[in-house]
Amino acid sequence: MTKVYTIASGKGGTGKTMTTVNLGTALALLGKKTIALDADIGMANLGLVLGLEKSKITLHEVLAGKADISQAIYELPTGLKVVPSGISLQGFQNADPDRLQEVMSKLVAGADYILIDAPAGISKDGVIPLAIADEVLLVVNPELSSMADAVKTKVLTEMVGGTVGGIVLNRASAEKTELTSQKIGDIMGVKVLEVIPEDPSVRRAAAFKTPVVVKYPDSQAAQAYKRLAAKISGTKRDEPVATGKSEGFIDRLARSLFKGG
Repeated sequence: MTKVYTIASGKGGTGKTMTTVNLGTALALLGKKTIALDADIGMANLGLVLGLEKSKITLHEVLAGKADISQAIYELPTGLKVVPSGISLQGFQNADPDRLQEVMSKLVAGADYILIDAPAGISKDGVIPLAIADEVLLVVNPELSSMADAVKTKVLTEMVGGTVGGIVLNRASAEKTELTSQKIGDIMGVKVLEVIPEDPSVRRAAAFKTPVVVKYPDSQAAQAYKRLAAKISGTKRDEPVATGKSEGFIDRLARSLFKGG
């Protein structure tokens, strides 16, 4: 059966699109039929980071009823199939997000995994991907503002009948002021599936419009994305090592802010 994951975050800039790109590529490299779909029809970035920004047919045209979804699927050398959204404002205005569920019903027949790159924030465009996924993966940075917005997205997901399957803690560093993955999971009531470290290789790879798991496969970030793909696909993998630290001021403040969240 096809498994549909929506990659979401409460705010922009958390690394949601890079997570979609690299997780999708890592799954494809494991031999899994994987489709990455950019549902951020207003602020699309998935096609940009993969060099598909000049695609003539995108999700915009499909949601406007001007093309079939089969015409908007582009296969990369890694085996990952991508459905980009357009970058024009006119295309955004013509696109009807209510058609997304119909699009998904056509995609599931040819994939093991579908990853939906959802819009950040709370809007109609963002709610639909949360509702139609089997599981929502929250991309969270180890900072209070990111966590606060992620909690809102978690609540919204549950309100529309969706399920949050886990957290991807992105851009984590070894700074003592940062919350540990275990504490973030405890505070939010959601398991942290993987910790993606702050790694300059991600930006360097993005400059080449190439996933870091391909451009720099031995980098720390690439290894973390590969572990995440292995976990999702049920492949044997190495478990990440969480850093245990005593509770400090940032931890106590976060716990008080998100108490009962």
